[in-house]
Amino acid sequence: MPLLELDNVTRHFGGLTAVDHISLNVEQGELLGIAGPNGSGKSTLFNIITRIPFGVSSGRIRFKGQTITNLAAHKIARLGVVRTFQKDAEFPDLTARETIALAAHFSKQIPASDVNRNVDEKLELVRFEKGRADYLTTNLSVYERKQLMIASALVMQPSVVMLDEPASGLSKPEISELCELLKIINNSGVTVILIEHVLSLLLSVAERLVVLNQGAVLAEGNPREVIKNQQVIDAYLGSRSA
Repeated sequence: MPLLELDNVTRHFGGLTAVDHISLNVEQGELLGIAGPNGSGKSTLFNIITRIPFGVSSGRIRFKGQTITNLAAHKIARLGVVRTFQKDAEFPDLTARETIALAAHFSKQIPASDVNRNVDEKLELVRFEKGRADYLTTNLSVYERKQLMIASALVMQPSVVMLDEPASGLSKPEISELCELLKIINNSGVTVILIEHVLSLLLSVAERLVVLNQGAVLAEGNPREVIKNQQVIDAYLGSRSA
């Protein structure tokens, strides 16, 4: 049984179809890449899976065999489907450690007595510099905020973590660090779904690549084969650099 199943999911905004009858399965332990030009429906797909801030117009979503299509967003997260966002969102008056602890308390998956230990574990997992865990989030670098965002998702004990363009704003060396971090997270047993425009990152980490265009699946399969697809080249890769 797939970990996550999307069955003919669609999202309309008036006369605009942002996600157009997508059916897709995600297997336990997979690291799935999702690519496509701006406006192709990538983030909207994340939105309707997690119901943040809206759900599907039609279709069905199942997680571990349970239908979650119309569950409240917090219930979906507590079941084990957690996401991050393109825009970093931090609490300026909290430290990195306090921010992750807040996510842990929200999840209600961790006894209060174990929160600090779990926070430390996730900081270590994302390779966050120990001496900076008590810095206010406003004093962190761009890459450290990415680490913090990912750690805050992981502390909720998800089965699948959905990352929306985590490489945005990073330098090439930082993208290389992120690449290794994603592999570590996946090897720890967490299924990863990754939206990204940085093609080199997707080719380095994704086991399977799905390319969206105009809200629909344009191509799917082995990343290095998918990028040779002429339709993909025409719709996306031919006009972008990796």
